[in-house]
Amino acid sequence: MRKLIYLFFPLIFCLTIQAQDNEERQSLNPTAREKIRAARVGLITQRLPLTPEQAEKFWPIYNEFIKKRSELQKSYREMEKNVGKNNSDPNRQQELLNQGLKIKQDELTLEKEYSNKLLTVITPQQLLNLHKAEREFRNIIINTLNKRRSQQGKAF
Repeated sequence: MRKLIYLFFPLIFCLTIQAQDNEERQSLNPTAREKIRAARVGLITQRLPLTPEQAEKFWPIYNEFIKKRSELQKSYREMEKNVGKNNSDPNRQQELLNQGLKIKQDELTLEKEYSNKLLTVITPQQLLNLHKAEREFRNIIINTLNKRRSQQGKAF
């Protein structure tokens, strides 16, 4: 009986952690999304001092870009989910690779298009600062998530 307990405890532990992980990814509630969006806007506003005239034109263009980029990334995640990470069919794997490269190319095309649009509103230095602020924000989010996960791991 003890052997069974020793076998099932790690299995249940792993399943619980995996279920929590999936719930976190899927259940990012609108409030959390809004907080993340507000934090991004705050960081960009701080790093990219815009005149009121620039801000009026910048934010609609930038928000449109973010929305379109997000849609591209979502389409890849959906395809990845449909194909399955452990799918051993070489044709499906190749299809996923090709689609991933196409989406990266589409993202690059989108970034070029919106960089040109933004350059009609902000200076090249401000655009460089925007890219730097986006990288910084992504790193902050990643570090925050890693800290949260490590704290949750210590609780067990």
